[in-house]
Amino acid sequence: MFSRIALDSLTAALTWSPAVAILGPRQVGKTTLARSLLESHAQALYLDLESPQDRARLGEGPLFLQAHAAHMLILDEVQNSPELFSILRGEIDRVRRPGRFVLLGSASFELLRQSQSLAGRLSLIDMHPLLVNEVGTDLQTVQTLWLRGGFPPSFCAADGQTSWHWREAFIRHLLHTDLPALGLRVDEPSLRRFWRMLAHVHGQLFNASGIANSLDVSAPTINRWLDHMVGALLVRKLEPFHTNPGKRLVKSPKVYVRDSGLLHSLLGLTSVADLQGHPSVGASWEGFVIDQIAAHLPAGASMSFYRTAAGAELDVVVEAGQRRIGFEIKFSVAPKVSKGFWQSLQDVQPHHTYIVAPVPQRWPFAEGVDVIPVGDIAKVLAG
Repeated sequence: MFSRIALDSLTAALTWSPAVAILGPRQVGKTTLARSLLESHAQALYLDLESPQDRARLGEGPLFLQAHAAHMLILDEVQNSPELFSILRGEIDRVRRPGRFVLLGSASFELLRQSQSLAGRLSLIDMHPLLVNEVGTDLQTVQTLWLRGGFPPSFCAADGQTSWHWREAFIRHLLHTDLPALGLRVDEPSLRRFWRMLAHVHGQLFNASGIANSLDVSAPTINRWLDHMVGALLVRKLEPFHTNPGKRLVKSPKVYVRDSGLLHSLLGLTSVADLQGHPSVGASWEGFVIDQIAAHLPAGASMSFYRTAAGAELDVVVEAGQRRIGFEIKFSVAPKVSKGFWQSLQDVQPHHTYIVAPVPQRWPFAEGVDVIPVGDIAKVLAG
């Protein structure tokens, strides 16, 4: 088992919050993480709410919860039982004890909508696919993680072919089962084409009308499909940075397939050689690095990108309290930047900027700008 960074956040939250929700896509390792609590907490009990047997054990809800008031109850796939949230609210108010409930969910929008009744009683923990700092920062490991993605069964597969087959089966399951269950009731061929189109515009400004024309549907329909993919934690929508009123700024978001392994499957890239010779290699690396940045954001921090109509551009702007940090992402061991990069620094005024590249160690690039390997992202964001 990898040492997951979410464990520290979970352990801390259990000391003060009566309910903690772990959010993350299916197969990301939420259940493995939660089951580790069974070893460290003698009174922990695990229920999978996709299992008819466990739903039967839960029964009417209130009686079961009252009978197990002394236990830590781990409820997996809790978005499948929306009626449970109002019951949990009453039970938490009856016996308010830190660490009573651990809720696991695979769809952020659905779980967050249902959990509104638990406001003030529930803390949220985001769990991402495997990260560089969880698996190893050497270049070979980083390359494997980038190619295969961070879902543990894909990254840990015996060989590249096994990893590929796992991802293909996973995508089929998402299209046939998970996304329809979350309300995205679209015929599988159209939904697969949509997801592949997102893969081909990965890292680009999102143009709903262009995709809608290709699929012969309306732009509002495409936006609805995108919102479902974002809510299912499969696609990231990165909004533009908008605090410079004197500039003509881009207003459209960028979209990214959130796991690089899934992206490569959708693009048909089976090996590092395929990837490095593909036109999307730079965009793929950019999305991979953005996943690492998102996973290590300090509490309360926000992430966006900066682009003006005149060509000034910065891939990521992180605002964390009083700090503003810039990130430029380059797939090159000898990265070069454009005039638009320097203009963006004048516009955004970050306290420090980092160029993230596939390099073994950090070095100074210019005043206030350093080149860093992807494994250093956690350190620079921690301050």
